[in-house]
Amino acid sequence: MRNRLRALRRGDGLEICAPPDFDSLFRACVADVHAYAMSMLGDRAAAEDVTALAFERLYRARRRLDPRRGTARGLLFTIARNAALDELRRRARRAPAQQDPGQVPDSRADAALSQVEHRALVADALAALGARDRELVLLKFHGQLSNGELARVLGISESNVGTRLHRALMRLRTRCLELERETAA
Repeated sequence: MRNRLRALRRGDGLEICAPPDFDSLFRACVADVHAYAMSMLGDRAAAEDVTALAFERLYRARRRLDPRRGTARGLLFTIARNAALDELRRRARRAPAQQDPGQVPDSRADAALSQVEHRALVADALAALGARDRELVLLKFHGQLSNGELARVLGISESNVGTRLHRALMRLRTRCLELERETAA
């Protein structure tokens, strides 16, 4: 299953007459979908599987896409979200797996170290958010979805998305500041 993403990048397994708009969508969204899945799952192999699965399912459903019900990008992230949540549920049923330690900072460059520390701080703060808030922030920023698209993906109103997103970002900011103070002390 892990090689599906690589196969999709090469075009293997797709019909010979793949629509050009699907190819464009793939090129435009593959990195964002993978980053979203990686942020949700914390596991590169599982993120590749979820990304490949999302594109496969979207490709199979391409004839049924209705622009009145949302963009292809929005549907793609809906599929990726569902696949990532399914993976998290599978993990919860199994013994908890250890997560990767993350990036190793480059000690040769202070700027790189600072950037890695900042990313780690944000990742820790994001992990401290509730699952619903974390999911919303990841869909918004990794998925680059509009509030309308988020509303369709999550099945809530657009105004509710705006309110929940604002509150989630405030909690994220507060947690980042708390972690900065803890680190400085």
